[in-house]
Amino acid sequence: MKMISNQIQNKNMKQLLLFFCFLGSFISSAQKQWTLQECITHALENNISVKQSQNNLLTNDQDIIAAKGNFLPALGANTSQRLNLGNVEVFDGNFVDRTFHSTNLSLNVSQTVFNGFRNTNIYKQSLINKEANLEEFNRIKDNVALSVVNSYLNVLLNKENLSIAQAQYNFSLEQLERVKALVQAGTQPEANIFDAEATLANDEQNLTVAENSSTLALLSLSQTLQVSFDGFDVEIIDLDAPSELLMYSDVRPILNYAFENRSEIRVAKKNIESAELGVEISKSGFYPTLSFSYGLNTGANFSNLSSDNSFFQQINDNKGHSLSLNFNIPIFSRFQNKTALSKSSIQVENRKLALEQAKLDLEVNIQRAFTDAKAALKTFTSAQTTVAARQLSFDNAQERYNIGVLNSIDLEQNRTQLVNAQSSLVRAKYDFIFKTKVLDFYLGKPLNL
Repeated sequence: MKMISNQIQNKNMKQLLLFFCFLGSFISSAQKQWTLQECITHALENNISVKQSQNNLLTNDQDIIAAKGNFLPALGANTSQRLNLGNVEVFDGNFVDRTFHSTNLSLNVSQTVFNGFRNTNIYKQSLINKEANLEEFNRIKDNVALSVVNSYLNVLLNKENLSIAQAQYNFSLEQLERVKALVQAGTQPEANIFDAEATLANDEQNLTVAENSSTLALLSLSQTLQVSFDGFDVEIIDLDAPSELLMYSDVRPILNYAFENRSEIRVAKKNIESAELGVEISKSGFYPTLSFSYGLNTGANFSNLSSDNSFFQQINDNKGHSLSLNFNIPIFSRFQNKTALSKSSIQVENRKLALEQAKLDLEVNIQRAFTDAKAALKTFTSAQTTVAARQLSFDNAQERYNIGVLNSIDLEQNRTQLVNAQSSLVRAKYDFIFKTKVLDFYLGKPLNL
């Protein structure tokens, strides 16, 4: 009994230990803070559009294998078994009941010798299509990474706004205690307590709004990453204040680089090459075709009215070979070849127009991003000046309030202006950082902070 009791205790201890290990790993996982690089990596590994693009590349691999297979001979085997039952006339007026079995076997090999370079061009087209889809795959990954950076910066923005709201709430709380002390000392009227309490209540409301905005920003990022929101948080990055050194003085180098290296331009160029090969494939319909084939045939027959050799003996005796060389000259295809060539030529023109449209869209996007970045820099610089001025004004107002020269309404007005200026500065900073990252994106630079 004592041994059984010890076994039960050991089992319970093991279960308890496993429970605490699981609980510890759960808490550790819940407290994990995601870095920007981890967010980008996770998004690229799990994003549905990225996975679909990867599947397109796998499909291209199969197309290439199929195109290579067109150069190989085709091999096929055929077998048939026939059974006839019923009366047959052996002599005039003499009918007998006959059962007849017939087995036929054949092996056929065919090889295309020439078909107007159709197979060659189909193989080249399959390679180009994969290159185009690879560029499209890179474009999708870039867009996903940029989206993650934007969401991550939005989280940092709301966290910083939350810090400002928390600091203002703490300040109002301290201010209320200070006013109560001054009222008790008889240096300020009791009405100032009500004003301080109203200010504290307003700051508490603003703090709640900031907390909600921060939570929603985290929720949006977790949904982008397709991870559970429970315990999700990100690493706080201490971003330096941006400066004019981060700016680009001219948009032309960005445009030149983008026109040569951006995936959307390369995709459009590869699509043109694919369409031009489509024209060559359509032209193959006007060429004669030459093919070669070989066949091995044999069979065996059995009937209840005759004594035949064994099955394998007949198979060996009835072997036959056939060779053929087929040369086909197209004369009239009911306009099929002509219309196919016309449609493929039109497709080339459409692909060229698509390239021009891609260049126009890219130029518009880069010009807009460049203009937005310049405007964001000016906004950020102005916001810095405003915060500095509002801080001096508020410090002066607080000193005047403490000596009883300024009333609480004017002090609150100064404080509100300072808070608004600080919030505007935070928004301007992150807006400028993201706009700069967009320009880095078009220059092919890593999306890091």
